[in-house]
Amino acid sequence: MTLNRSYVLYSLKENQSGLKNLIDLKQFRNEFKSFINDIIAESAHESSLKIEKITKPIFAEGAWIQFLFILKFWIEDTSRSFEKTDVVIEKSVNTVVDLLNTKPLESLFDLGKFLWNERKM
Repeated sequence: MTLNRSYVLYSLKENQSGLKNLIDLKQFRNEFKSFINDIIAESAHESSLKIEKITKPIFAEGAWIQFLFILKFWIEDTSRSFEKTDVVIEKSVNTVVDLLNTKPLESLFDLGKFLWNERKM
């Protein structure tokens, strides 16, 4: 479903609260987070399944916050053809892709596990 920008702006500005009252987006939020979880599950490697259980909800919530940030930026963007919004989308997506690299997180998890086991001895 493609949303018309005018409709979205009208809906968000109509309640006089902007993004402060997000109850209207509750169903969309749940579907959005489910979509993000599906993407994470598809790209998960076998070695990162234990990390995925921990990070999946965090990434889904982070993606939702990123979406709200971009939405707010878009609503307030007065640049011609929303050029500034395009830049924000590109930079925020690049940042998220960098954060989704779980190799450092896996290494940290393995180190913590090793140190925890060594502590018991």
